[in-house]
Amino acid sequence: MKAFRVGRAAAVLSVAAIALTACGSDNATGVGEQPAGSAPAGAGVSGTLSGAGASSQDAAMQAWIAGFTEQNPEANVQYSPDGSGAGRDNFLAGGVQFAGSDAYMDDEELEKSKEICGPDGAFHIPGYVSPIAVAFNLEGVDELNLDAETIAKIFRGEISNWNDEAIASQNEGVELPDTPITVVHRADESGTTENFVEYLSAAAPDVWTDEVSGDWPAAIVAENAQGTSGVVSAASSTDGAITYADASAVGDLGTVKVKVGEEYVAYSPEAAAKAVEAATPVEGRSDVDMSLDLERDTTESGAYPIVLVSYHIYCSAYESQETADLVKAFGSYVISEEGQQAAADSAGSAPLSETLREQAQTAIDSITVAS
Repeated sequence: MKAFRVGRAAAVLSVAAIALTACGSDNATGVGEQPAGSAPAGAGVSGTLSGAGASSQDAAMQAWIAGFTEQNPEANVQYSPDGSGAGRDNFLAGGVQFAGSDAYMDDEELEKSKEICGPDGAFHIPGYVSPIAVAFNLEGVDELNLDAETIAKIFRGEISNWNDEAIASQNEGVELPDTPITVVHRADESGTTENFVEYLSAAAPDVWTDEVSGDWPAAIVAENAQGTSGVVSAASSTDGAITYADASAVGDLGTVKVKVGEEYVAYSPEAAAKAVEAATPVEGRSDVDMSLDLERDTTESGAYPIVLVSYHIYCSAYESQETADLVKAFGSYVISEEGQQAAADSAGSAPLSETLREQAQTAIDSITVAS
């Protein structure tokens, strides 16, 4: 089995660690230690907090910002959904106080983070767990069964029409038109792209031989668009189009059930949780860093392997107490039961369990002021 990088979390992670139900909380948001999953106690925080990064998180982020600022009216949180790569670059340049990313920083980026975050650098907190849908626009067809090899050949352009035998043989009884397939991929560096091609590389290695990267392979010529909303919009307006995007954003597009073992599995928070269950911690990271390696070629029954764990990247130390307090308060709200339920309601993500929230809260509580 192959494992590829998409982040780090607990040493032991079970389905319970990505629990699929959560209760709301009416506690006020502030700073200081508190039970994991509850909003921090104390007076509300104030100031401006800026973040940038993964567009997959955008719907959840807007829900987090609304809930947090309702409890902290003197606080202003801004987030620019420019893509994971742009968010990490902006964070490392000191332009924002936190980044959202669908892929964890590599060792070079972590080393560079020490320049703005101090000797302990940055760390990752999982905030958003969601399936990546393979979505298509084909009149009269709402769902298709496809195995990894067929998906890889479609996105490489080796299968170019929807009635190709490789597709038809897996979808008996479905009337497939002789419509050309238009592949739409992300134009920007994207953690969603990286997660998607990691799956193709692991599950169809004989077909997908390109390097795993957040940038679409230059040799594969196809249509492209900026951000999650861009690829969904392009696919929605193009008959015969296919793309990949955070499942919460695909709207009325048809979607693919992916072959896992001997069955075809539709995306869902539950199926995403089963895939994350087999994940392992990334080696060589700090005690508070929560990055995961996912097993993309899993044969676990009911698991949906095209899943992203999207992170918030914070500094271990900030220059001012106000910024540190604001980051800790917002980070605590995101991982709280209330924050996770808000994300689930707005984006269909899988709320974090108490176990994972406890680990995340410990990491957030470790943030200090630079001396």
